[in-house]
Amino acid sequence: MSGHNKWSTIKYKKGAADAKRGKLFSRLIKEITMAAKDGGDPGGNPRLRTALAAAKLANMPKDNIDRAIKRGTGELEGANYEQLFYEGYTPGGAAVLVEVLTENKNRAASEVRHTFSKYGGNLGEPGSVAWNFTKKGSITFEGGVTEDQAMEVALEAGADDISESGGQVEVHTALADLDAVKGAFDKAGLVYTQAEITYVPSSSLELSGRELNSAMKLLDALDDLDDVQKVWSNIDFSDEAAQGLMDE
Repeated sequence: MSGHNKWSTIKYKKGAADAKRGKLFSRLIKEITMAAKDGGDPGGNPRLRTALAAAKLANMPKDNIDRAIKRGTGELEGANYEQLFYEGYTPGGAAVLVEVLTENKNRAASEVRHTFSKYGGNLGEPGSVAWNFTKKGSITFEGGVTEDQAMEVALEAGADDISESGGQVEVHTALADLDAVKGAFDKAGLVYTQAEITYVPSSSLELSGRELNSAMKLLDALDDLDDVQKVWSNIDFSDEAAQGLMDE
């Protein structure tokens, strides 16, 4: 079993290093609000269930969570978010998928377009790269759990794929199996740092040197935009290249 996409792994490390807690909270609040539009009971709303689990892992105060749910269900006044996806290419031609939750579609579109162009990428037409990505569940362990330990539980619980990079283990599941696999890890006492919905590329592209650097700058700049929730790419690179980027 192997994961194609180490971009997420690097992002987590970078995120852990600079601990953008405020940004993380605001993203989680937007996701809870958006998910709660389909009902405030997590029992019947898998997207809300996943969002609440992520908020719990981030130690978000219960008040913030409750308010976000109420804004989503309409019990409280609040921003009306729309979910949008933008697709494009990095310098070097790797595919990029950008998830946006915004109350201002025009602002979001213009910022995403400007960022692609500023960092030498290209914004594509809808559908141009989405076909290369599959929506899956993702569970990440940062240290303390080996690939073998995770694999034993993951395979038994019905996970699809497991990969290890730089001491991090990432498990992918079918969307419908995310809760069950998460539950199996809880039962086994294996503590994960992230459990969320992700997009996994079916084929990947190896970049190196200047192209890889330029591509990572674009992905970082997109990720820093306020309206952007998540960024996925099909860049695949060696652990050495990844290590070099993390050490910079």
